[in-house]
Amino acid sequence: MDHSTQMRDLGLRVTRGRLAVLEVLDRHPHSSAEDVVEKVHSDLPDVSIQSVYNVLNDLTEQGILRRFTPPHSAALYETRVNDNHHHAICTGCGRVEDVDCAVGHAPCLTPSDDHGMAIQIADVLYQGICEDCRKAADS
Repeated sequence: MDHSTQMRDLGLRVTRGRLAVLEVLDRHPHSSAEDVVEKVHSDLPDVSIQSVYNVLNDLTEQGILRRFTPPHSAALYETRVNDNHHHAICTGCGRVEDVDCAVGHAPCLTPSDDHGMAIQIADVLYQGICEDCRKAADS
């Protein structure tokens, strides 16, 4: 489904600013709000910084965007939603990669104690050193 249809289906107006934010995040997943502002401004210099922040918040609330906050980092945004994927983050350079569910169906992890909750999503964060950082450390 394209972003215009997705917004219309949710009763949202399709605006240049919203489409620009979504296009940036399609091309550059795991971007911070500041990165999105910078990239949107290169295409649409008349869109205000506050407008981009509003779009990020509105589209996150509507479920079109996903926001996650890695340790020691600003919140990051992506358009990949509702599939219970996880993230691997390099603690050296900060690179973020998607990790699909490794075993079973969403949620792909069973908690030791669900505290009476019907668990719907497992949010796992893998942390390690990427190949580029390991090679740089070896040289």
